[in-house]
Amino acid sequence: MKLLVPIKRVIDYNVKVRVKGDGSDVDLANVKMGINPFCEIAVEEAVRLREQGIAQEVVVVTLGPEAAAEQLRHALALGADRALHYVTDERLQPLAVARALARVCESEQPDLVLLGKQSIDSDNGQVPAMLGTLLEWPVALYASALKPEGGELLVTREVDGGLETVALGLPAVVSVDLRLNEPRFASLPNIMKAKRKPLESQPLATLGAGAGSAIVPLGVTPPPQRSGGVLVGSVDELLVKLKQEAKVIS
Repeated sequence: MKLLVPIKRVIDYNVKVRVKGDGSDVDLANVKMGINPFCEIAVEEAVRLREQGIAQEVVVVTLGPEAAAEQLRHALALGADRALHYVTDERLQPLAVARALARVCESEQPDLVLLGKQSIDSDNGQVPAMLGTLLEWPVALYASALKPEGGELLVTREVDGGLETVALGLPAVVSVDLRLNEPRFASLPNIMKAKRKPLESQPLATLGAGAGSAIVPLGVTPPPQRSGGVLVGSVDELLVKLKQEAKVIS
């Protein structure tokens, strides 16, 4: 089995996001970047499948600026075998990403595509479903457990009523959720080995998928500051404040 794992470069989840002074975009100057956490979970699951002898090769791919090679090297240090980097400085919308990844799948011919369920910067969560639709492959979203069995892939996912297990024929597209696993730390020896693993870089335009978008961000604003809480001395005082100040009850 050959696995393809798309990853995305995002602001590190531990960093407080800042907005530029003119409100045009998020400020990325001197900000620590990392792999999208859900993508890192997908990499970990792919590596585990290879370690179990279920998969023979794990390929990671990203669409992004030159600096995104750092995140690909990190994925290689986590255990991926090789990396593909399609370089672009454009702000890609989900459909453009899905179209580009579909072209990558046509050339790489993976048996399974593992993606994070969403990225923590845009939170769209649309690429996995779009990719599966473009490829006409079966899709399972928000996977919390994977188990290959008898030529199929059993995927357990959380739904409103509890847990649902579906069987997918391969090739397939699966997006992963937080409870699937806990990613490992990259050891220093593996970081050094990752420098020698193949990383192929070429312009995104070589895919011929068309990266243009009709969506143009008009501005970015930070969330409003929350006001401090107020201590009340009694239930009657609370009711007065809810009626007269907050006006949430009548």
